[in-house]
Amino acid sequence: MSKNVFFYEAFEEEQNKLKQYLPATIKAGFTWKTIQEYGQKKPEAKIISTRTQSNLPLEWAYELEGILSRSTGYDHLVKYYNEIEDNIELGYLPLYCNRAVAEQAIMLMLALFRRLPLQMHNFENFNRDGLTGFEAEGKTLVVYGVGNIGSEVYKIGKGLGMQVYGVDIEQKYQDFNYIEPNQGFEKADVIVCSMNLTTDNINYFGYKELSKCKKRPLFVNVARGELSYSADLLQAVQENCISGVALDVYNQEGKLADNLRDGENINSQEIKAVQQLKQKPNVILTPHNSFNTEEAVQRKSEQSIQQIKHFLENGKFYWEVPL
Repeated sequence: MSKNVFFYEAFEEEQNKLKQYLPATIKAGFTWKTIQEYGQKKPEAKIISTRTQSNLPLEWAYELEGILSRSTGYDHLVKYYNEIEDNIELGYLPLYCNRAVAEQAIMLMLALFRRLPLQMHNFENFNRDGLTGFEAEGKTLVVYGVGNIGSEVYKIGKGLGMQVYGVDIEQKYQDFNYIEPNQGFEKADVIVCSMNLTTDNINYFGYKELSKCKKRPLFVNVARGELSYSADLLQAVQENCISGVALDVYNQEGKLADNLRDGENINSQEIKAVQQLKQKPNVILTPHNSFNTEEAVQRKSEQSIQQIKHFLENGKFYWEVPL
């Protein structure tokens, strides 16, 4: 292999930034495609870097020395590690996009409060009927998962004059108000999901849980789609358990991306549910883009190259996936 590292899922702006920080001593290749879209039977380098939509082939484990995920989440790498029969170094980027993702979560919340999809639709006839929205001040925001991203969501919510609570196993911020999960479902006008995905919290925000909500809250997920199955969210919206949904992440996200990009016909209840959610005026869907600010892409690119350099010098990543 002539390359030291190969970057998959690197969109144009990210490629440009990565190349800015890449030293001449490191030979790299790039593609915007996922591993499965790229279609090679063998890896292009001993170190590869992906985001979250690539399917990591099990047979590649014996040819790879390291995998860097350019993401704050690492559940997909843990899953891969548990499936292979060989040790492999795994890295991720825990700090690059905290503020960017938090701001997107709040943006989506405010857009739902003010019925932005309907406002844009009604511009065509300048009709203001049915557009009366809500102000954030005084509303109750419950943040599930108060880590690097969730803590930023919490602080921005406080800045908007909201009553904010956190739900987390680890209560590491002394000046935050924490409550139990069931209390969150009772109190929330808005639920923001910024939890880490584990084997224990898959579909944490399923229909059964959302049907317990007392105030028909808005639900915003900027964490992982597996935390809230699309079919469950569709049912919760249809039955008015929640008053609106905003998603930047999706269950079966790789399949959904293939379906939307290539028109691939995939027989999946989850993908069909997303397509139905898309038609609703109280739903906003974005393409896993919360991280994507100029500042975050710059930090992401700089930290990615820092990770690769550290690996080449030390045989392991600076930010290692906790296994």
